[in-house]
Amino acid sequence: MAKNDNKIMNEIVALCKRRGFIFQSSEVYGGVASTYDYGPLGVELKRNLKDIWWRSMVQLRSDIEGLDAAIIMHPKVWQASGHIDEFVDPLIECRECHRRFKADDLTSKEQCPVCGAKNSFTEPKLFHLMFQTYMGPVLSEENIAYLRPETAQGIYVNFENVRTPARQKVPFGIAQIGKAFRNEITPGNFTFRTREFEQMEMQYFVHPSEADKWFAYWKEQRQNWYRELGFSMENLHFHDHEKLAHYARSAVDIEYDFPFGRSELEGIHNRGDFDLTRHQEFSGKSFEYFDQEKNERFIPYIIETSGGIDRCLLALLVDGYQEEIDKDDPKQTRVVLKLHPRLAPIKVGIFPLVNRDGMPEIAREIETELRRNFMVFYDDGGSIGRRYRRQDEAGTPFCVTIDGQTIEDGTVTIRERDTMVQVRIGIDEIAQTVARYTEDWRRDKGLDI
Repeated sequence: MAKNDNKIMNEIVALCKRRGFIFQSSEVYGGVASTYDYGPLGVELKRNLKDIWWRSMVQLRSDIEGLDAAIIMHPKVWQASGHIDEFVDPLIECRECHRRFKADDLTSKEQCPVCGAKNSFTEPKLFHLMFQTYMGPVLSEENIAYLRPETAQGIYVNFENVRTPARQKVPFGIAQIGKAFRNEITPGNFTFRTREFEQMEMQYFVHPSEADKWFAYWKEQRQNWYRELGFSMENLHFHDHEKLAHYARSAVDIEYDFPFGRSELEGIHNRGDFDLTRHQEFSGKSFEYFDQEKNERFIPYIIETSGGIDRCLLALLVDGYQEEIDKDDPKQTRVVLKLHPRLAPIKVGIFPLVNRDGMPEIAREIETELRRNFMVFYDDGGSIGRRYRRQDEAGTPFCVTIDGQTIEDGTVTIRERDTMVQVRIGIDEIAQTVARYTEDWRRDKGLDI
């Protein structure tokens, strides 16, 4: 992937709008900066991504439980976590154009990147990143509340509420997918940094003496998960933190080579006992764990895996985006999203060749049957080549064409997205072919029936 390639990024943004993946929020009113809505294909891709993460983290493991904590929590949660005191960025403003920036981003720059003015910045002022609101009918200081800036704290304060009924013993984890909100000074790069975003976080509670072992374990597990999504591994990198956050004992990021540069997808942190100790202090409730076998009490250390769904989805679009020579028409270039079939929003496109001779009726029957197990798209408009191209751009791994031979012998033509290989199979074989290929797919695997 070429770095700092604005053309690629612009093409992906245009594709997202054209095919219904992502659009700017409130677009008819001019839009809201760095806020986005997910359309029909985007919401399916996002749901598939979340389902795959949940299956790997919760369904397939006996040592991790699920949780869905509230977005608005008691203000003391954010005092205990350090967010009220620590969750700030230094902000500077250009005196000429009045644009605001993170001071850290411009420490070595004397010139404003917007208007070009030199030596025009104000002195840094601290800017709080949490969105503030009020609970109740009175807008008073005692009714101040916050939109959560992360999902992790909901897991920590529910440590015993989850552990006790689930009968879990340390080591064990709690996983959560949910919205978070940060009043970023300089959001940007499409959906990479936004003020409203979705996280997939897992907090794993361990004995302090085993923290390093579990940190290494989850570092490897998370890398393997991205590999299983079909990512090109040469675009993924580990970055060890030299400067640690106030809560961390060790930290590493999984980074991806976006067109705008290498940036974080997910963080893996050894948070030590900071979080549970702080909540014990501020709430007056015990967060100690008693190990009956060892007859030992301790506050668990926490190994955190924290990934952004919106960032991961953007990386998948970048990683899968290809422009290549059309084998059917070498003078043309086709755009194709080579998404893992398990992630693909639509699994099968269904195309009756002509709107006569019983083909539409058969096509509709196939559509109805396949919808029991897959998201499908019925398309009878335009040439068959244009219909293929539309589904290539949508990342649809299979297209099924119903033609005159279908009426004669009950077979259809099925086409695979990446190789464009076409074979004939029986109508009753479509579902099992799609299911098998979806589970067995590799980036270099063609249609093999």
